[in-house]
Amino acid sequence: MILDQILRGTPLAHLPAVLCPDGLLPRECFRRGTVLVPSTPLNNRERRLQGDPVLATANRGHQEAAPGSFWGLPEEPGRCFGAVLVAAGPVVRVVHPAGRADPGDVSESVAGASVQGPGPRSVCGGGSPSFTLPMSPLVFESGFIFDTDLRPLDVLAEVVSSDGAAGAVRTVQVLGARGLQLSAAPPRAWSFPASRIFFRCDLFPEEFSIVVTLKVPRLPPKKNEYLLTVVAEERDVLLLGLRYSSTHLHFLFLSEDRAGAWQTRVSFRSASLMDSQWHTLVLAVSAGSFSLIMDCGLPVDIMADVPFPATLSVRGARVFVGSRRRTKGLFTGLVRQLVLLPGSDATLRLCPSRNAQLAELSIPRVLQGKPGDNEVLKYPYEADMKVTLGSRPPCTKAQDATFWFDAARKELHLCASSHWVSVLAAKAKLDYVEEHQRLPTNSETLGLEVFGIPGVGLFVAAANRKAKSAVYKWTDGKFVSYQNIPTHQAQSWRHFTIGREIFLAVANFGPNEKGQEVSVIYKWSHRKLKFTPHQRIATHSARDWEAFEVDGEHFLAVANHREGDNHNIDSVIYKWNPSTRLFEANQTIATSGAYDWEFFTVGPYSFLVVANTFNGTSTKVHSHLYVWLVGSFRLFQSFLTLGAADWEVFRIGDRLFLAVANSHSYDVGMQLRNDSYTINSVIYELNVTAQAFVKFQDIPTCSALDWEFFSVGEDHFLVVANSFDGESFSVNSIIYRWQGYEGFVAVHSLPTFGCRDWETFDTSAGSYLIYSSAKEPLSRVLRLRTT
Repeated sequence: MILDQILRGTPLAHLPAVLCPDGLLPRECFRRGTVLVPSTPLNNRERRLQGDPVLATANRGHQEAAPGSFWGLPEEPGRCFGAVLVAAGPVVRVVHPAGRADPGDVSESVAGASVQGPGPRSVCGGGSPSFTLPMSPLVFESGFIFDTDLRPLDVLAEVVSSDGAAGAVRTVQVLGARGLQLSAAPPRAWSFPASRIFFRCDLFPEEFSIVVTLKVPRLPPKKNEYLLTVVAEERDVLLLGLRYSSTHLHFLFLSEDRAGAWQTRVSFRSASLMDSQWHTLVLAVSAGSFSLIMDCGLPVDIMADVPFPATLSVRGARVFVGSRRRTKGLFTGLVRQLVLLPGSDATLRLCPSRNAQLAELSIPRVLQGKPGDNEVLKYPYEADMKVTLGSRPPCTKAQDATFWFDAARKELHLCASSHWVSVLAAKAKLDYVEEHQRLPTNSETLGLEVFGIPGVGLFVAAANRKAKSAVYKWTDGKFVSYQNIPTHQAQSWRHFTIGREIFLAVANFGPNEKGQEVSVIYKWSHRKLKFTPHQRIATHSARDWEAFEVDGEHFLAVANHREGDNHNIDSVIYKWNPSTRLFEANQTIATSGAYDWEFFTVGPYSFLVVANTFNGTSTKVHSHLYVWLVGSFRLFQSFLTLGAADWEVFRIGDRLFLAVANSHSYDVGMQLRNDSYTINSVIYELNVTAQAFVKFQDIPTCSALDWEFFSVGEDHFLVVANSFDGESFSVNSIIYRWQGYEGFVAVHSLPTFGCRDWETFDTSAGSYLIYSSAKEPLSRVLRLRTT
């Protein structure tokens, strides 16, 4: 009858307010979450699906409100009923009887609104502020939004407040997030009277959401653990509860009628909770509709025969977090968030989220950010960490946020996004270099390529001068022969990948049995665990391959050294054709006795530099740097070099360097001298202002054929392959250390014989160098000893 009076526009003063305490309107006048307009009642779920505004109108268009008309508004936390819009002539008054919400919440939502007689900030009862909206004439539009969003009640914060169970709080960090361990305290320590959040209003919301972020342990069958309960203490009756088992999440509530009381259980399958990960659950309840959403995923909806009661009294009840008042069924996992949101579905506030498993609506202060000194003392803090020792373990999603300690290198690594990231490393210093292994090869070795194959191991490919080259695998701390591959005066190998395919390209200098000069690209067979021929490409005394990627496309550049006696020929850049799965000629570049290609990038720009060795009359020739522009490489800068055999690009901090290995100073018109091999090799540095590389340092070398850059701890090094001093191939190769303003300074002298190529690699046991000899069938592995 009272509802009929409201819909007919009965003045507020004539309503029988005596039916509610403190002058409040009866609960039956306005159902929780319902917008009452003439002929158009909608609950929260219907309003959300239809996209209607909070303040609706009867005809969904324009409606002029007659004086004395009433509109019902949804309730706020703990309210016994909603506010009422009262149309009174040229203004509409929003009668806001009481509530936790600040009157400013309403006035801020409506342009031109003013507050009249604001009441106290309380939960239910006390004061009746009203809000006046100047409108003339008074017109409501269907798109008008009236902000009545409800505020979340942080249940978890209630048990860790200063006057709560602070002494029983135990925080644990795991998988990058902090949670509370509830089983560290007796059940009552994690509880509080329901009147703390429902004071002066003893009815539980009819429509609400429960948000919980938790990490649960695996449970044996038939065992249940409680996350949240509301218990009537005098009767020891469970009014409301949320618990889970190994297979289900159960929501329980007490239903009553004249025939008696019974407990209703709504169950959701939740096996995916038992994966040792954090998860955020949203349980949304609206009458007989129950919805569960995990990690902002798809909702699981259940329509129950028994609806959630509209008048569930919590008078004299107590809220327990992580238990059902007794020790049986204690929650043994970690909880990070436990929030009650009256009147609406919390999914709309949480989702979408960048980290759905840890989506936040309200988190207690003790779990936010890093603990300060006082907090550590006040709340015992620990981290649940698993640290793996030994060789490098796999880093997958299952190992995410776990640690690996590399004892050999004294480094602590964190598994993040399937990669090991160094988080703590001892500042290793290179002390000395010692011989680790003498590696016999099929013949003299002109080039080495060290590479890894995921799940298989570490390899080195040796480019041997005679009829076959070899691939070696790192086994028990040494390289052992793994596969022999037919080659023809092989000069170098290049390892590269395209998607999941693994390739190894050899640069053959000599002709095959048919007199053809052909270099070969081999592909790794995951079935045979061997490299098999994939493509043959005609080359001319090939010295080197360089593989690189530009704008998502894959390329191979070959350094053609000479064709017969002609050194001034084209080298070729090949482009991968995804359709044919083959490389096709894409661009030719004129070169002079090309020996090496080196690719690098600077910001968005891609560069390719060639080492030109001989033009037919002199080794004093220009080597060229090219930049990728509009689909091809264009000349960017030229360097005068002396028999350039190698380029090495490296970075130190934000500085970029290019080092060229000059091998020989020779001219047809000059008499050969021994000192023509002892010449300067040059290090260039990129000058961003000049947009060019400028000379940084000259380093005396002896027919240098290769540079290799490596780092140990925070120190940076360059090692040069000195091959001949004009008299002997027994020449020391030198390791130079970066010393800032002084540049590179010689620190170690390594005896080598006909040294041709250096490579560096790391294993779980430490760091190594390996060099090849062009004058004997023996390569050497050297170990870098650190302190």
